[in-house]
Amino acid sequence: MTARGFVSLVGAGPGDPELITVRGRDCLRHADVVVYDRLIDPRLLDNLRNEAERIFVGKARGSTVMDQRSIEAVLIDRAFAGKRVVRLKGGDPFVFGRGAEEIEALAGAGVPYEVVPGVTSAVAAPASAGIPVTHRKLSSLVTIVAGHEDPDKPETSVDWEWLARGQGTIVVLMGLEHLGSICSRLIGGGRDPRTPAAVVSSGTLPQQQSVHAPLALLADIVDRAQIGSPAVIVVGEVARFPQTLRQTADIHLATAV
Repeated sequence: MTARGFVSLVGAGPGDPELITVRGRDCLRHADVVVYDRLIDPRLLDNLRNEAERIFVGKARGSTVMDQRSIEAVLIDRAFAGKRVVRLKGGDPFVFGRGAEEIEALAGAGVPYEVVPGVTSAVAAPASAGIPVTHRKLSSLVTIVAGHEDPDKPETSVDWEWLARGQGTIVVLMGLEHLGSICSRLIGGGRDPRTPAAVVSSGTLPQQQSVHAPLALLADIVDRAQIGSPAVIVVGEVARFPQTLRQTADIHLATAV
């Protein structure tokens, strides 16, 4: 059997529907089928033609509409039916998504595909909160870490102690549920408890919330503020940047007056 259709793995960006790429929006406008995740802003679906098929495959903790193998089977099935398929994924398809597994399945089935990169929340959420993940004077290194790994893995692949000994920025995705443990392991590994840190929830969206605190206090303050997922954790001197910027602006304002 030869595939006649085509699959585009499209990164939807960090949340705000305006932050999808021009190429990604173009793919949606020409799609016959869109297979989309839970965190996709529903306004992105307004780009579809009325006759386009919409297939929701979102996963949440304790709730799965469709397992990964079934998602891959849908992509292959629609492609063999001659459809232009968009697999719409939050952020970037290759940053802690399962895009790599999906193109492995497509390639194995002989289905032609493309990957359309998206803006990852690892950079966009901090930026939306005024936090640059790198800064020439503060951090020339940024490490992006998964705070929640595949439960079937025999052990964690994240060496938190090694991360703690570094001096760059640490950005943790999908880690809010384990925030207390993450902070404790970083401090236990040698990171200064006074290290500036932040949590940005619903980054780039109108309901965005940010909490800033020293690493040792972050989990308690986030819990009291009732910050919810999706959220990005930032650890490092750059987390202090919005406060420093405000202080600088206040100084300039006072001087001008």
